[in-house]
Amino acid sequence: MRAGFLYSVSIITAVAVTSYFLRAFPFLVLNKKNKAVEKYMMYLGKVLPPAVIGILIIFCLKDTSIINSPYGIPEMLAVAVVVLLHVWKRNSLISILGGTVFYMYLVQKIF
Repeated sequence: MRAGFLYSVSIITAVAVTSYFLRAFPFLVLNKKNKAVEKYMMYLGKVLPPAVIGILIIFCLKDTSIINSPYGIPEMLAVAVVVLLHVWKRNSLISILGGTVFYMYLVQKIF
């Protein structure tokens, strides 16, 4: 039992140290005095979130069949709900949660 405990503690420690290092790395390596690096980081901060969302959309819709019933209708309606909620509320959490709940309702009760 002791060996299992030490193994678990070593894994938790390794994950914690790695996580801390990855979060602290940009602050340790990149300083604000370098304007080129600061400009590049601001650019990445602006373009990466929409890019990640785009990749997630592609990943979620990649197995949707538009040839077989229900022809991708629940997925497209859920995407429309997410877009409408986001335009209306400007809150990602509400948009994603609302679209997910709507999609699950469609899949389990209607289609």
